[in-house]
Amino acid sequence: MVLLRFPLPEKLNPCSRCQYNNRTNKFIENKIKLGTQIVSALSYQKFVDFAVDETKHRTHLIPSPLQYQQEKFSHIQAVDGKAKIDFLSFEASKIRLLRSMHIDGGDSLQVLDFGIFPNVAFDMPIFCANFFTSSSMSIIVLDLNPLHDVISNREYKEKYYKSLMPLSIKYAELLPWGGKLTGESLRFFSPIVIWTRFTSSQHKGDILFDAFNDYYKTWLDLMEHAVQEQSPAQVMLNSEAQHKYLTWRAEKDPGHSLLKKLVGEAKARDVLRSFLFNGVDELSRKTFLDYFPEYKLEDGSINDKRSMMGKSFENRPWDSKGELVDNC
Repeated sequence: MVLLRFPLPEKLNPCSRCQYNNRTNKFIENKIKLGTQIVSALSYQKFVDFAVDETKHRTHLIPSPLQYQQEKFSHIQAVDGKAKIDFLSFEASKIRLLRSMHIDGGDSLQVLDFGIFPNVAFDMPIFCANFFTSSSMSIIVLDLNPLHDVISNREYKEKYYKSLMPLSIKYAELLPWGGKLTGESLRFFSPIVIWTRFTSSQHKGDILFDAFNDYYKTWLDLMEHAVQEQSPAQVMLNSEAQHKYLTWRAEKDPGHSLLKKLVGEAKARDVLRSFLFNGVDELSRKTFLDYFPEYKLEDGSINDKRSMMGKSFENRPWDSKGELVDNC
């Protein structure tokens, strides 16, 4: 919550000072009330409903094996007894896993972690929507995360993102760049990523819903046109690339601290590895330090700090053509 401070006018008599304080307190109360009303109105459940319905129109969607383990997750309760956590998971011929975690904290908190991981026989991007909204602030990441590195792999970037740059331009002003981002995170983002922060409001929530719809339909278009890879070697590369992504997210995901606070460390780790980033223990035996040895400490453990590697980007690091700009 943002604390509002107002300077008192000079030469107020005691009575007028009390009246001023009463007006100030009333203003703050109204501000807080408005913020909580906005959070309640910005339920992310409609995002989930739209995505599932739209996907069912494009492919034969069936419950994933994780869906049959819902009892395991449905018994996860927030320690505060207030927040409600809903899990959902499906699969399809080209979708290894579509999964959603929605945290409804009523009038104080809304969180959505929605992702789609393609079947490893396809090199499609990973759909990623990570939304956090409190009464004062919304923090948003919406992207078609590249399966393969778009910084060094120009062929992959042009295959999937060259034609999508108008989509990025459309929302660049409506949902402006959210501030400093380091190279360690940048490697998992595409040139069309929406990374933004804004004061929570119904207007911004409507814009975000439109962006989600556009990005989601775009991903489904890519899925419909995706051609299955016939080369076993390329399928192996796709599998390892997805595992690398999962390994990074399971270890460094910023939502870990919130989950830990809500359900405790053990359950938080289980949700991360068994549900949100399912496949991290199945697609490969490689470890986090196999992929990212630069995070190894002297005692052999993993450095748990984030935002410590690579250049920081205060402004959007890609131009309108999707080219990385060095002077951001």
